[in-house]
Amino acid sequence: MEIDSLSRRGFIASERIWIAAFVFAFLGLMVDGADLMFLSYSLSSLKREFGLSNVEAGALGSITLAGMAIGGIYGGWACDRFGRVKTVAWTIALFSLGTAALGFTENFAQFAAFRFIASLGLGAQYVACNTLMSEYSPTKSRTTILGTLQAGWSVGYLVATLLAGWILPAWGWRYLFFISIVPVLLALTMQRMVPEPQSYLASRGVRARVEGAGESRSRGGQMKRVFSDRSNRRMFILWSVTAGLLQFGYYGVSNWMPTYLEKELHLKFSSMTSYMVGTYVAMILGKVVAGWLADKFGRRAVFAFGAFGSAVFLPLIVLWHTPGNIAYLMTVFGLLYGMPYGVNATYMTESFEARIRGSAVGGAYNVGRVGAAIAPAAIGWLATGGTIGLGFLVMGGAYFLCGVVPALFIKEKLYDPQKA
Repeated sequence: MEIDSLSRRGFIASERIWIAAFVFAFLGLMVDGADLMFLSYSLSSLKREFGLSNVEAGALGSITLAGMAIGGIYGGWACDRFGRVKTVAWTIALFSLGTAALGFTENFAQFAAFRFIASLGLGAQYVACNTLMSEYSPTKSRTTILGTLQAGWSVGYLVATLLAGWILPAWGWRYLFFISIVPVLLALTMQRMVPEPQSYLASRGVRARVEGAGESRSRGGQMKRVFSDRSNRRMFILWSVTAGLLQFGYYGVSNWMPTYLEKELHLKFSSMTSYMVGTYVAMILGKVVAGWLADKFGRRAVFAFGAFGSAVFLPLIVLWHTPGNIAYLMTVFGLLYGMPYGVNATYMTESFEARIRGSAVGGAYNVGRVGAAIAPAAIGWLATGGTIGLGFLVMGGAYFLCGVVPALFIKEKLYDPQKA
């Protein structure tokens, strides 16, 4: 009886830790997503106050993406070296403090410098939160949990929209960035409440023995372990290609869809924003549903279905839209558009063993950010000689290839993140 009671108390304690880890990771991704949108909503105000040219305004986006790529790569290494929980907490603090500091800047150079610092934390946060939750989530429901976690990013978009509508007209852009100091409290609380996952702690013993044999503790040493093994190297390359295609399509569409609806479909601004909010809500649902379906039918099948569905619906929106069906097309597209991201985190983290997981996932996903950086400019270039719709057809091709690569070459459930 006493043993049973102790077992029950242990189970309840582990459940509480699991829930606490999820809440913190979800809020971490939510403020991550909101932070990205703060810059978008503030850009017009920044151009007026600092006298920015279009090139300088665009450069702030490029600086953000560059910082996120570097932060994501080193964030993955930090997860393996210092711990998942510590890295989540540190990166929340980094982008929270860096973003709040933007409210004190007086010119383009100062803003760009602090934006880059904050972006290091933004990029690392995505990798760290997903690695942490993959190791806390039971195998049978892992993708449902991580798919729901991905919805935090989209919820952040909606939160940023509401905050911008409230704060910008009344207090201006500086106060929109000042409120970013609040997540520091989240970081401090997380360090106290959530322990490191058992699989990570067990992998430290394995890594210590390897390092005792003379391998480096540096990020270079971690990546050497990834590339020294043929199967790890192959998986890293396949995921880098897949991540590049996924982000090429995702960021291309998200950057240009509002302009496309307003300028080429001639929707009023109020109607355009309503369509985008509807698309974001559908995307949140798509991520959660994709996670549940992936636990039932497999990661590979659901990831490919979402990618192929997005590839099909982009041409439908461009070539067959009408005033009567555009709302329905956008809603279905939002569902499909969110599905690959709902599966991506689980699929990737299960592709690498614990001792290199953070470095491999962070490296592959953030090498793929090259696609995110190229996509907006690529659509802009295509729109110069044609239309934004033409650029969306190219994005559809990227989504198709994004589905092909994992469908043909990436097996699922290669490693259980709950084991070392």
